[in-house]
Amino acid sequence: MKYEKSCGAIIIGKQNRVLLIKHVNGGHWSFPKGHMKDNELEEQTALREIKEETGLDVVLDTGFRFVNTYSPTENVIKDVVYFLGFTEEREPVKQDEEVNEAGWFTFDEALRKITYDNDRKLLIAAREYIEIHVL
Repeated sequence: MKYEKSCGAIIIGKQNRVLLIKHVNGGHWSFPKGHMKDNELEEQTALREIKEETGLDVVLDTGFRFVNTYSPTENVIKDVVYFLGFTEEREPVKQDEEVNEAGWFTFDEALRKITYDNDRKLLIAAREYIEIHVL
């Protein structure tokens, strides 16, 4: 069994909107994320991937750490670690090789736009965390 690990973040803008990207690979709407490189910490991977895919600099809240585990293909188990990221709400500069579209959405719009149920659950958990720990 092969193991893969990626890291990313749910990014919240100053106007309390959520950044979503439409991934080239699979065409699904979700959050910025990507594979860890050798000797990288989870937080470093998340920040690097966010910058590469969106051009945005974010401040991570590592108090929120959520792991999605799934099998993308036979004999592969993948963990995707998500943090919360906060940033100015400016236009993302998408990485064309990996991102088809990117945009800011209200929480309700994002819940409707997100492709996978696991990612919807992740966004709901992030909203609950924000209501308790950030606002």
